[in-house]
Amino acid sequence: MAEWLYEDGIGEARAALVADELILAGRIELPGTLRVGTVARARLVERRVAALEDGRELLLDRAPAGVTLGAALTVEVTREAIPEPGRAKRARGRATDAAPVAGATLYERIVATGLPVRHTRAHEADRLEAAGWSELLEEARTGEIAFAGGALRMSPTPAMTLFDVDGDDAPDTLALRAATAVAQAIRRHGIGGSIGIDFPSVTGKAARQAVAAALDAALPPPFERTAVNGFGFLQVVRPRPRASLPERVRDDAIGAAARAALRLIEREPPGAPPRVRLPEPVSARIAAEPDWTAALLRRTGRLPIFDR
Repeated sequence: MAEWLYEDGIGEARAALVADELILAGRIELPGTLRVGTVARARLVERRVAALEDGRELLLDRAPAGVTLGAALTVEVTREAIPEPGRAKRARGRATDAAPVAGATLYERIVATGLPVRHTRAHEADRLEAAGWSELLEEARTGEIAFAGGALRMSPTPAMTLFDVDGDDAPDTLALRAATAVAQAIRRHGIGGSIGIDFPSVTGKAARQAVAAALDAALPPPFERTAVNGFGFLQVVRPRPRASLPERVRDDAIGAAARAALRLIEREPPGAPPRVRLPEPVSARIAAEPDWTAALLRRTGRLPIFDR
């Protein structure tokens, strides 16, 4: 039976839906995230832009009726900010009459699925790593995803996330296997919005329909898709309430590597050598985050010495 593994990590909360010791879905939430479902007081600073009291801005789905520029209003977050190279898509929201409330945390969201949730502790066997957590982060960082008979290259762009399929099998066989692999990757990395898949060119309508059906069978709803066209391209559109794992990891690659390193350092047994070798940018990032080092000291009773 599938269960969620949850860790309240240093610098991030992380969770993975695991079945048969494989990760079906991985999620990371950073502290301070303006979460979906948050209702807060704000001020209208442009026709469709509201600024919260802490200065963060929300792009509204429509201009609120009867609210003039500079006036106060209450807003609800419907999509979290999405990181992009060079700039970030602002969080989205709408005007509301609801009372202020904090949006659900990652932990609260996984509890709401109704599936079992297991808290994993640093002194216990590392079930998250055994299920492939480091491999998942590497997929998110590089976009390289292997599957039986082929490989995917995943490329997040501002317009859509693209999957390119490569392999040595016959095109029909490769496309069928890739359809399942892409669907699993979309779920595993929490990818939403517009998704383009470049399959090998498949000959015949029936074969193209079989590829689309294989994707339908492996990708949980809700989503919409096109048919596979004659050039092997299919487009999927899914809800996008928050950033995908690749967007999250690539937005701050050094920070992501630092938090992953802290996760492993926290799990070092008592008496382990105090010296840790990390790339200089990663160790410098850890040293520059006093909240991280304080949490590490509190949890382990020691601080590592970084070799560069």
